[in-house]
Amino acid sequence: MITGILHATFLTTDLPQACAFYEGVLGLRPDTNRPEMGFSGVWYDVGPQQQIHLMQLPSPEIGLQRPAHGGRDRHVALAVSDLAELVRRLEQAGVGYTLSKSGRTALFCRDPDDNALEFIELK
Repeated sequence: MITGILHATFLTTDLPQACAFYEGVLGLRPDTNRPEMGFSGVWYDVGPQQQIHLMQLPSPEIGLQRPAHGGRDRHVALAVSDLAELVRRLEQAGVGYTLSKSGRTALFCRDPDDNALEFIELK
């Protein structure tokens, strides 16, 4: 019955800071053809019919202790074509990351709101 994932949504308390990460570090571009939702947010296309949606809303998880390794936390996995380039961009921006503990060509990092992201190199 389920045929795919259409979007992943992340809460952010500081939309400009989150946009700086998703656009400046990850290189995504906003999709301006999305509907108004009644609160601030932005959509990013990450594949055919696949998006990341940032919603500026108060965090219900203030003070939550997160695992140091994002692979031990809830996360979304995103495909990348060049993991070395992503590493360069993360390091240039001072964003910490951990490599996959499974030995795959993958890494985990967190966005400014502590949301865990996995990046898997697919060639």
